[in-house]
Amino acid sequence: MYRLVFTQVLRRFDAEAVHRLTVTGLAVLARLPLLKRLFHRAFAPHDPVLRVTAFGVHFPGPFGLAAGFDKDAACAEAIAALGFGHVEVGTITAHAQPGNPRPRLFRLVGQRAVINRMGFNNSGARAAARRLRRTRGVPVVVGVNIGKTKVVPESEAVADYVAGARELAPLADYLVVNVSSPNTPGLRNLQAVELLRPLLTAVKEVADATPRRTPLLVKIAPDLADEDVDAVADLAVELGLDGIIATNTTIRHGGETGGLSGRPLKGRSLEVLRRLRAKVGDRLTLVSVGGVEDVDDVWERLLAGATLVQGYTGWIYGGPLWAARIHRQLARRVRRHGLSSVTEAIGRTA
Repeated sequence: MYRLVFTQVLRRFDAEAVHRLTVTGLAVLARLPLLKRLFHRAFAPHDPVLRVTAFGVHFPGPFGLAAGFDKDAACAEAIAALGFGHVEVGTITAHAQPGNPRPRLFRLVGQRAVINRMGFNNSGARAAARRLRRTRGVPVVVGVNIGKTKVVPESEAVADYVAGARELAPLADYLVVNVSSPNTPGLRNLQAVELLRPLLTAVKEVADATPRRTPLLVKIAPDLADEDVDAVADLAVELGLDGIIATNTTIRHGGETGGLSGRPLKGRSLEVLRRLRAKVGDRLTLVSVGGVEDVDDVWERLLAGATLVQGYTGWIYGGPLWAARIHRQLARRVRRHGLSSVTEAIGRTA
């Protein structure tokens, strides 16, 4: 049914307009306690075999929503009620900004992919913090993804990230430093170890000082050379980070300028995951994202060493209950392999 609605109706409308309408609808659902609880009871992962613990945080299932959808922390509870095991909100910058000019979001339906050049459009850290302080009506693990404000020069990037972290780290179940979006000029330069070290050190001081010590992860691009992936992994271990999210969107494509996500990213995302696992073993939590479409992809990422898996573009093509379906299928697969928990599958082919 969803496929028919998508092909006959949704794809005829501007992609960003559909996205904004969806976020608005989910924000409404998030403010309806009874309906939200009913959805959560019906679709959220409740099977005990799916439970995962990563960096001291308990997740009801390993499959979550990547950053980029809920940019302003407006509807995380509603997203969780549709079946995701966690929701990563953002990317949120210290200061509000409109993002890049439109059009800036494009579907590539034949490739089951999306190109975006959104540019961290969001209402800023203070506004997101107000939303994150609201009492949650249903359980949801919320990660907060932070980035650099566009108008801030590279020389002031550390202070900018620290300002965002101070607002948001105390309210996050985990915090992510995003230095890998292709849509903010110069941002990916911060992945160079000599620039990344002082940035991560400063943000980690903020995260460590929160009452519960907020876990800190860094998100990297698929376009890094293998030796640079290794260098970031070494740095993350050296600084005592909690994990790495791999990967963001790629600029290696022949379409519109911007970052490509979805099916074409599958192979490189898996390569980077396997390389990271070989480099760091289980010393860091690895979160795999990029080209995840179905339960086979989630299972493959778990076997390769990911503790958590994220999707986003697959939701556009898979429909509202995509995550709920993947979690149900994953629970069946865990039992079919004679395992008592999904955690027993992590790293089996690493």
